[in-house]
Amino acid sequence: MQQIVRRRLPVGAETGPDGTHFRVWAPKHERVRVVLEEDGSEHDLSPEEDGYFSGTVAAARGGTLYRYRLGEDVLAPDPASRFQPQGPHGPSMVIDPDAWSWSDHDWTGPDTGRQVVYEMHIGTFTPEGTWRAAAGHLDHLADIGITIVEVMPVSEFPGRFNWGYDGVAPFAPAHCYGSPDDMRAFVDRAHRLGIAVILDVVYNHMGPDGCYLGEFADEYFSRSYRTDWGPALNFDDARSAAVRGYFIANVEYWIREFHLDGLRFDAVQNIIDNGPHHILAEMTEHARAVAGDRRLWIVAENEPQDVRVVHTNAGGFGMDAMWNDDFHHTATTALTGIADGYYTDYRGTPQELISCACRGFLYQGQYYTWQKKRRGTSTRGVPLHRFVNFLQNHDQIANSADGRRIHELTDAASLRAMTVLLLLMPGTPMLFQGQEFASSSRFLFFADHTPELARSVSAGRRSFLAQFRTLREPDVQAQLAEPASPETRELCVLDHTERERHAHVLALHRDLIRLARTDPVFSNTDPEVQGAVLGPRALVLRWFDDAAGDRLLILNLGSDLRLQVAPEPLLAPPARARWHVLLSSEQPEYGGRGAPNPELATGWLLQGHCAVVLGAAPSDVGDD
Repeated sequence: MQQIVRRRLPVGAETGPDGTHFRVWAPKHERVRVVLEEDGSEHDLSPEEDGYFSGTVAAARGGTLYRYRLGEDVLAPDPASRFQPQGPHGPSMVIDPDAWSWSDHDWTGPDTGRQVVYEMHIGTFTPEGTWRAAAGHLDHLADIGITIVEVMPVSEFPGRFNWGYDGVAPFAPAHCYGSPDDMRAFVDRAHRLGIAVILDVVYNHMGPDGCYLGEFADEYFSRSYRTDWGPALNFDDARSAAVRGYFIANVEYWIREFHLDGLRFDAVQNIIDNGPHHILAEMTEHARAVAGDRRLWIVAENEPQDVRVVHTNAGGFGMDAMWNDDFHHTATTALTGIADGYYTDYRGTPQELISCACRGFLYQGQYYTWQKKRRGTSTRGVPLHRFVNFLQNHDQIANSADGRRIHELTDAASLRAMTVLLLLMPGTPMLFQGQEFASSSRFLFFADHTPELARSVSAGRRSFLAQFRTLREPDVQAQLAEPASPETRELCVLDHTERERHAHVLALHRDLIRLARTDPVFSNTDPEVQGAVLGPRALVLRWFDDAAGDRLLILNLGSDLRLQVAPEPLLAPPARARWHVLLSSEQPEYGGRGAPNPELATGWLLQGHCAVVLGAAPSDVGDD
C-alpha cells in the first residue's frame, strides 16, 4: 500500500522529517530510481497510477544533488527541479524553501490604484547580472514610482547567457543569476519598498537544448498543434491531465514559494487548448486561490488581441491586463516614420493615438493587411487600465538591426512629448529597463548555444528580421549581431551612472509618474476621457471630473500650431474656470526650451514637438 505523504506540489523533490520525498511523472518507463550524486546510490521509486513514481529517500536532504534513472540507461535531471546548479544538463538539487526567512508578512500585493510596470532582464540589468546586484537598485525604482517589476523569464537555460525565452527547466531559477534564495531576497526587498514583482513565464514552448521532458513522457508535447517555435505543449490531448497538472503546479510554485505577485504569460496565442476549460483560465484561478487574500496582477501577451484574456465571464481567462502592441506600433510610426514590416498597418496619426487612449486596441476586427486577415476583438466594456501601453519592450527593441532604443531613432523633444502621453493616458504604462534615464545600452536577441545550434539560431534570426525591407539587404544582414557572441550580451548591460548624466530625462519620468499616481483625476483607473484631432500632428485628450476639475493633455508632434479659430469643445474650460499648466515636456528641467501656457486671450498656440498638461482652476476673469 502506497504511503500517503503530504506534499506542497504534485511533482518534484520535497524535504520532510524523514528525508526527501520524490514524485515524478514518467509513463514512458516501468522503473524509475533516484540516483544521489554524492555516493552514486540508487533508490527505487514506487509506481502509482497514471504513470507516476514516488518515494522517500532518507539520505537526501536540502542541498543534495540527484538525477533520475529511467529504465536502465537514461539518466536525467528532475523535470520539476527547483535548482540546476550546473546547468540544465547537470544534476538537480534538493531545495528546502522553508529555509528562507521572509520579512514581508504584512505585504498584501500590488495596490488597487494606477500601476506603473518596469520590465527587467536580471542578466543585463547590472554588470554582475545577478539577483543580489539587481536588488541593490530597487531603491531607485521605488524613488521614481515604479509599482510592479516584471522580470523576464528566469527558468534554467543552456549556456552562459540568454534573453530568457529558451528556458527548459520551468521550476529552476537560472543558476547564473544566483541561488533560489537570492531570488527570494530580491522579492523580499522589493516588497519592503512597496514594489510588487511578477515573473514572465513561457508555457507555449520549451527551449531547443536541455529539455528532458520527452525522456519522461512523449505526451508532454501535442500531436495535433505546432507553434511558432515547434510542437505545442499538450493541454488537451491524450494524457494531458498530467501535463496540465505539471504547469499548474509551476504557477503555484512561483506564487507560494517565491511570494511573487503575479505572472506575465508569454505569447498566449500559442498556448492551445480546445478543451472545456482553458488552461490559462485554470492557471489564473489557481494562482488567485493560492494567493488567498494577497492581491495578484496577472498579464498576458496576445498578438491577435483577443480580449477574452481579461474577460471574467464564461470563456474568459480572468487576467488583469494584456499588452497593447497597437499603441507601441502607432507611437513608433509617429516618432520615427517607420511603416515597414509589422508597422505596415499604422500611420502614427493623432486619431490613432486618441483611439488607443480611449479604446485600447486599434484593431478590433478590421482587416489587417500585414497578416492578410482580420485582427482583434471589440474592447467595449473593457476598463482601460487593463491595457498595458509601452514605447519600448524587449521584443520591440531587439527586432531591429542593432537594438537601439527609441531615443536614438527620433528627436528628444518629440520623445519627451510622447512620454507624457504614455505615462498619463488611460491604461497601464510600462517602461523597459533603463528607459527612464535614456540608457545608451542596446537590447539585442542573445542566446549562448552550442556552435551548431548557434548557427541555426543565427540563421533563423536573420530570416525573421528580413520581414523588414531594410533588414533584408545583404550589407545589413552581414552586420547583424551574433546572438551567441558574449559581446552581444555585453552591449545590453545597463550603465546606471547614466542616471546622473541624463538627470533631465529621469526627472521627467519621475514627475510624470508622481502626477499620474497622486493627481485625483489622472489617478482614476476608470476615467471619462474624450479626444479630438487639432491638426495634422496635434491632438487633445480631456479627462472629465466634476469633483476634482477637468484635465487636458495637448500633444503636438509637428511644428508650432496657432489656433485662432478653435471650434473644438474639448478645449473650452469649465464654467468660471481657466486652464493653467500642470506640466509641460518643454520645461527647462526636462531639457526643454520653455513652457508658456498654450491658451492665449485670442486662441491657442501649441508648441511644436511638445506635450502640455493643463488643469482647470477657478477664475474671476470675465469673458475676453
